Amino acid sequence: MITYILRRILSSIPVLIGILFVTFALARLIPGDPCRAILGEKATEKICADFAVRHGLDKPIPVQFAVYVGEILRGDLGTSLRYGKPVTELIVERLPTTVELSLAAMVFSVTVGVPLGIISAVRHNSVVDVSTMLMANIGVSMPVFWLGLMLAYIFALLLKGTPLQLPPSGRLSPGMSIPPFFEVWGWEVDGALRSILAFLGGFNLLNSILTWRWDVFLDAVKHMILPAVAVGTIPLAIIARMTRSSMLDVLGQDYVRTARAKGLPRSKVVLKHALRNALLPLVTIIGLSLGTFLGGAVLTETIFGLSGVGRVLYDAITARDYGVVQSFTVVIATFFVVLNLIVDISYVYLDPRVRLD
Repeated sequence: MITYILRRILSSIPVLIGILFVTFALARLIPGDPCRAILGEKATEKICADFAVRHGLDKPIPVQFAVYVGEILRGDLGTSLRYGKPVTELIVERLPTTVELSLAAMVFSVTVGVPLGIISAVRHNSVVDVSTMLMANIGVSMPVFWLGLMLAYIFALLLKGTPLQLPPSGRLSPGMSIPPFFEVWGWEVDGALRSILAFLGGFNLLNSILTWRWDVFLDAVKHMILPAVAVGTIPLAIIARMTRSSMLDVLGQDYVRTARAKGLPRSKVVLKHALRNALLPLVTIIGLSLGTFLGGAVLTETIFGLSGVGRVLYDAITARDYGVVQSFTVVIATFFVVLNLIVDISYVYLDPRVRLD
């Protein structure tokens, strides 16, 4: 197992370098000048020439790439051309929002989609099965931006003043804030450790639990419901359909019929014997969906006023902010690699017949 993990990590390095180089080259080859995108009408030929020299943009792309890789190896992700501050600070500020939204959406998708798929498979061709798959097809067909707007309209306007009212934007209510947990605890840290702790403190749900601020926790949960439902509806529908398909295939196997013939309770046969063997394709879908979420749901973050990865990436692309685009791409690609590795390792525990030698 350890050998397999090390081999996968080593084989992922060329993949990450390739992704970085393609992103690096495309960002510079597409039409547009970061100087004019940032300064607008104030950009003159002399100013833009000095801008290019100051940021090393006058050198050939291979030379720029070699310099950038060297900076990454030293732990420096560069400086944002638009915001004028280190990209690491932007990652610490923006990535927790997207990760928290992704995890919340995935929890919603799995906790609702898997039971729906199991029920549909157990009651195959019944009214429940047809109704569930009909709702799943509708869920796949609804655009995220339309669903987000409808959820905000219903729960923020139509249900205003009722117990079901939910906030339509932001991560916390105005005036509701909390310092990072390490500051509340009185820890004095600097350097890389402070950045790591600040990143963890950017998760409102985690930070409120660590500081025992349950009012902030409940407020953060309320703000997370609508965007999580909007982002998670399509994966929920896919997970429900995949669960149903895998369960139907497993429920027809000989060992399931044998378990039933032995008189085991139906719930035990379904959940212990059938579900575990139906989880392999389901785990793959969940891993890929979570990786996609981490890419940043631009529309959802815009609709619900969340300043996450999607929004900052969109702004960086339009402003030709190369450092931000490249660094966030590397971070997201690394998440994909790690998630795929976790999925592959989980196969061994879900199905002992799988070998990773």
